[in-house]
Amino acid sequence: MKYTFEILGISPVLDFFNHQQTFIQRNVSTGIEYVGTYQCTLDAFLESIETVPPKGGWEMDRVVDTVIQFWMNHSEGIRYWKVRLNDAGKENLLVARVADIQSLRAEFESLLGNNS
Repeated sequence: MKYTFEILGISPVLDFFNHQQTFIQRNVSTGIEYVGTYQCTLDAFLESIETVPPKGGWEMDRVVDTVIQFWMNHSEGIRYWKVRLNDAGKENLLVARVADIQSLRAEFESLLGNNS
């Protein structure tokens, strides 16, 4: 299984919490998880991913490798988000998405109305 990791942006803590609660209440099992951290560091994101309940068939070692590869290949973007997070203040989180490619593709297709 292939995975993807992307930093999406900055969110107030309460908004992120509300999003997570809504996601849980929908009781939809997808291969997509959103994680948030107060620090823009590799260690912080790896710790946040460790708290994600294992998804059906997820190979956590490969998920971790995906995050590490993202970190190694996107240094300019990471610097950008680190500055934005510092500017946003302590009441905000840096939000990222980790997903298996198939689930993410299915989510995008459903958003576009392409259920083929």
